[in-house]
Amino acid sequence: MLTQVLRRSTNTSPDLHESRLYDEKTFYPAFIKDLNDCGCELIIECPFITKRRLQCLLPTLQMLKERKVRIIINTKDPIELDEDRRSDAYNAVASLQHKGIHVIYTHGHHRKIAIIDRSILYEGSLNILSQNRSSEIMRRTESVQLAWQMVRFLGADRFV
Repeated sequence: MLTQVLRRSTNTSPDLHESRLYDEKTFYPAFIKDLNDCGCELIIECPFITKRRLQCLLPTLQMLKERKVRIIINTKDPIELDEDRRSDAYNAVASLQHKGIHVIYTHGHHRKIAIIDRSILYEGSLNILSQNRSSEIMRRTESVQLAWQMVRFLGADRFV
């Protein structure tokens, strides 16, 4: 029985083969490389946004906006944060909105996901827009099928 399950689990469609794991040190170079190749849409779900981390990503996000890439950020409403982090989050969100990036608030948000051109999916524990000192993991999967599955699961078509 276990042999049958293991055999079945290795029979994946060709669309599901490309997957890599990253930690907090290796994630950003890979992510920025994918962002540089982004052609039409970027969706990021991240509960926290800090000005410090955003400063690292803002030049790339601005370049995407100049190329007319649709960018949607879904995050926790800063009002849900403690007083110390609230002001920083509001300033970071204002920077994003000033660049023409759509920011959506979801109450109780805690997902860490990025979907690039509905063909590359990052998911894991790393807060993309606020990561600082913690040990984290992100899985990058190159799969139209899985990216679309996540878009549908999140209801991301309703974003803007």
